[in-house]
Amino acid sequence: MWALRRKSELREKPDCSDSMTEGHEIPYLREVLVFLLASVTLVPLFQRLGTSPILVYLAIGAMVGPFGLGFVEDAEGVRRLAELGVVFLLFTIGLELSVERLWSLRRYVFGFGALQVLVSAAAIALVAWAWGNQPAAAILVGAALALSSTAIVTQLLIERGELASLTGRPTFAVLLFQDLAVVPILFMVTIFGQSQAQSGPDSLALDLLIALGRAALALLVIALLGRLLLRPLFHLVAGRHSPELFMATTLLVIIGTAWATDQAGLSMASGAFLAGLLLAETEFRHQIESDIQPFKGLLLGLFFISVGMAIDFATVADRAVWVVASVLGLMLLKAAIAGGLALAFRLPPAIALRCGLLLSQGGEFAFVIVGAAMLAGLIPPAVAQFMVIVAGLTMVATPPAAALARRLSEALAARASTRSSDPLVAGTEDLEGHVIIAGYGRVGQTVARFLDAQKVSYVALDLDPARVRVSREKGRPVHFGNACRHEVLKRVGAARAASIVITLDDFHAAGKVLEITRNAWPALRTFVRARDRAHAADLLAQGATLVVPETVESSLQLAGQVLQSVGTPRDAVNQLIDQTREAELPPAVRTASDSRA
Repeated sequence: MWALRRKSELREKPDCSDSMTEGHEIPYLREVLVFLLASVTLVPLFQRLGTSPILVYLAIGAMVGPFGLGFVEDAEGVRRLAELGVVFLLFTIGLELSVERLWSLRRYVFGFGALQVLVSAAAIALVAWAWGNQPAAAILVGAALALSSTAIVTQLLIERGELASLTGRPTFAVLLFQDLAVVPILFMVTIFGQSQAQSGPDSLALDLLIALGRAALALLVIALLGRLLLRPLFHLVAGRHSPELFMATTLLVIIGTAWATDQAGLSMASGAFLAGLLLAETEFRHQIESDIQPFKGLLLGLFFISVGMAIDFATVADRAVWVVASVLGLMLLKAAIAGGLALAFRLPPAIALRCGLLLSQGGEFAFVIVGAAMLAGLIPPAVAQFMVIVAGLTMVATPPAAALARRLSEALAARASTRSSDPLVAGTEDLEGHVIIAGYGRVGQTVARFLDAQKVSYVALDLDPARVRVSREKGRPVHFGNACRHEVLKRVGAARAASIVITLDDFHAAGKVLEITRNAWPALRTFVRARDRAHAADLLAQGATLVVPETVESSLQLAGQVLQSVGTPRDAVNQLIDQTREAELPPAVRTASDSRA
């Protein structure tokens, strides 16, 4: 925002010598060249050293920005362009979800998420008010810093394959509510600004209701039009067999919905997320995801660079003690609130610790809210600059904080498991629409990899303590438990699960699990690994949904059927099976299995 002001000041004193060439310049050409050069040279170098790409991009932004070497002066303009990175990220996340899976998160979105925003905003506002800020300014600072970074946290979860894990689901749900909360927070800026200008409270309330109604109507219209038009549109475009036209259509849908929600007063990211949700159930999902992956990666990198550009090293140096204290204080306060709420929502302590630290930073919307409040005269420029620096530095600190959270949570989980006399670790009570895997051997692990690839939640049971320990160290939701016991299956949410996959080596035990399941939860779909055709016939007679005899490809067939049962398109399942077959099966076995198919 300060770079933008500097640019406006320069415009007041035009240089006639540049007027002849100004019309031939490509906007942001130098900024794009700096970004591409840094991406090609520095990112691969630091990745080989094990450094997160996010940290590298943030450091590059701090180095080349107006407060660093000054290669890029218009940091605000770059940030506006880079917001498309968050738009593409949320669209991709929408593609990986579905309406049903999103509905299963409603308790976390509107419960955990709403409480996190309200409690964090109130606590931060009290601190800001205690330090001499006016009530309106304190409330807006609290609301701005209560939000976390959707881009950074989600990217970290994706990099670690944890978006669908017990940590990733509630964390993403909170981030989703925070994106929705941006709209009323920006309305608060308008309300406080108009109140300062002595407008009537009745007209302000009416304006707020009208604006919220417009936003809700826009979401409804986009959802209805998307349901009716998107699938036929992509069918028509795909029939032309033009990759360029397909790509253009995808970009039109993403940017068009983002623009529409922006015009309605919502964030662009929320519109892109809705578009992704609408396309998640179509057969074009995987091609779309593959096409936009380069755009998402580059634009997200540009977004992280724009965040780094907001860090004013002179201010940091002049007020180093206060900056460091504010960064640590903000992260500890938000981590304590989010972690405490996670415990209140019955998440295990190890998961609550990770959720708290992952949500402890300021977010990208803090720049938008604080900037709008400053322009409305509600926050002094010095305070606004300090808040933006604090938010930016907390974002820089997020990757190492996430790594620390993972180590601490693993140690806490290991300590809790040694103290617990219960063979099943708690924390599965809130799962819904998930898959239960009974037996985490070779076949069970293959099924789990397929479910991970499609971001389908699952919980696995196994009686090998060494296997369970190694799997949990890798962050897998594997628990020590006997699937032949009704109480154990009940504890892992069999009543709320979509399917159970029985892959036990002991075929007598597999039949017992099937019997318990059919008697206690007859609506639960059951997929069973059988010894041979005769055993398969017996299991089918007992009421199994599908039985796969134990062959070389049994795990591949079983995983494919499970994915189809939870709504994954057949073409996507076949593509995953082919990729896994190419990667894991020897050529001779692969040829034999292909011929049998």
